[in-house]
Amino acid sequence: MAAPASAAAAGRGGGMSSDNAKGLVLAVSSSAFIGASFIVKKMGLRRAADSGVRAGSGGFSYLMEPLWWIGMVSMIVGEIANFAAYAFAPAILVTPLGALSIIISAALAHAILQEKLHTFGILGCVLCVVGSITIVLHAPQERDIDSVKEVWDLATEPSFLCYAAIVVAAALVLIYFVVPHHGQTNMMVYIGVCSLLGSLTVMSVRALGIALKLTFSGTNQLFYPQTWAFALIVATCVSTQINYLNKALDTFNTAVVSPIYYVMFTSLTIIASVIMFKDWDHQNPTQIVTEMCGFMTILSGTFLLHKTKDMTDSPGQSMSTQWLKHSSQNGFAIEVMPLVKCQDSVDDETLTLSLPKFDNGYLKEEHSFRYKDSGIV
Repeated sequence: MAAPASAAAAGRGGGMSSDNAKGLVLAVSSSAFIGASFIVKKMGLRRAADSGVRAGSGGFSYLMEPLWWIGMVSMIVGEIANFAAYAFAPAILVTPLGALSIIISAALAHAILQEKLHTFGILGCVLCVVGSITIVLHAPQERDIDSVKEVWDLATEPSFLCYAAIVVAAALVLIYFVVPHHGQTNMMVYIGVCSLLGSLTVMSVRALGIALKLTFSGTNQLFYPQTWAFALIVATCVSTQINYLNKALDTFNTAVVSPIYYVMFTSLTIIASVIMFKDWDHQNPTQIVTEMCGFMTILSGTFLLHKTKDMTDSPGQSMSTQWLKHSSQNGFAIEVMPLVKCQDSVDDETLTLSLPKFDNGYLKEEHSFRYKDSGIV
């Protein structure tokens, strides 16, 4: 009884246990390796494109590029560190910190690849950091577990069995009844399957991590069938997740899929962890609300970063100062300048021209043009 009591006292006092500190270091390291891997792999892809067929065009010359392999190794190391983090710290602490990989990737792209970060993108990064610090300072303590059987007992409690049954049932309904009809038109279908099964994946990964941690410390857990049951759940859920996440990324805009998937996956993972591991049992309402505020801050920063990643701060790109060129499929081209309030607008008149609709959707039915006495500009 002394260990749970000390954990509860630590949770009320807001201090961080040694296990939580290890999980924090592993989670941050994971984000650093994964975020850097995207940049290194992109550098390798650029080099490969200069000497062969681009990967986007079906080429595989990047396989001969050392930089690409360095990036792949970096990603594998990051995933291993993320796996290990769940063995030491609760999912409420580890999972939201995955947003840090987005910040690291954006910062390195800005510095190395010259992909400029918009001012609001920088604000998004700051929000993610603030939210992460808030969660770290108020995260619950990891409970003491001496055997994978204890984790299995937690997983087979009625509350979590009910949650798991609802998740599996919802995923099966989506896969067999909704995906065939709406999968190609509604991104929430694919993302829903990935997020639902992802919450079960994290719980099983955490159980496996605890089993391996105990095994390496001298208490072999590989002889227990529960360890291999969790491994089977991980393999099944991960393979299904990868399949439907690839479908989502291939069908819809990545800039929209990524933040929505992050929100749904992280939210469901926190719910699953609270139900299975009772993460909030030794926390007061203030700590819980603070953690949720930190999580919402991370979500806000993530959305802001993704929404502004293709924007620039250059005033010369403003719609009010440049001409937009639209072309139809038959080669007909016309230059359109949006109407704005200018100093010379007193002498200008507006002429509305009716144009036919084109299949490519670039020309609208009506456009307004300015003309002066000398003729149409």
